Amino acid sequence: MKILPISSMMLSLIAAIGGSPLVLAVPTKVAVQGNAPIVEKQPQKLAQFQDDNNSERSQLVQQSNALYNQGDLTGAETSLRKLIKKYPEDAFGHFQLGNVLLRQKQPEAAIKSYQEAIRLKPKYALAYNGMGIVHATQDRWDEAIGEYRKALEINPSYGEAMTNLGQALWQVNKRDEAVASLEKALNIFKTQSRNEKVYQIEQMLKQIKTANDPGVS
Repeated sequence: MKILPISSMMLSLIAAIGGSPLVLAVPTKVAVQGNAPIVEKQPQKLAQFQDDNNSERSQLVQQSNALYNQGDLTGAETSLRKLIKKYPEDAFGHFQLGNVLLRQKQPEAAIKSYQEAIRLKPKYALAYNGMGIVHATQDRWDEAIGEYRKALEINPSYGEAMTNLGQALWQVNKRDEAVASLEKALNIFKTQSRNEKVYQIEQMLKQIKTANDPGVS
């Protein structure tokens, strides 16, 4: 079965350091005619993870966030490496370093950072989703699917991972499963009142169904 194009949608690859949404470049290999896997916008509380009474850690997180927003990926990486050198058991720091390395197109290094985050925090759904995205950038769809499923085992209401799973399933010609996953993602986002995501998924599903049935307008 030929993979049909989904031409007009763009789901940005998003990550956050210190809680601020940061739009990352979409790797072209991931694109399904314009769609890319997504990492959810991180709640600010994640940036404060383990920050209580720890001003040095907080400063390093804030510094890496500021550098990232300025486009200084090398600087952000340096700050995060200082963070995990000082606090090697900080799963959040390893996860955020993985996001930066992914943005720097260092997939293997990103994988190692995500794996370390998972070693420290086994039920780290965000890190599993990040690993799935790395595999997707390399067209390793089966591996990406496996990581997305692990994220969803931990958090069945993880809409971004469900969306990414749907796109990966589409890439391996599992259309029915892809549509089912996207419909689940749609329901998750509706429940969470995330209207922008609802609209995006609705448009994706509409384009998939239209592409599959040219008679549908």
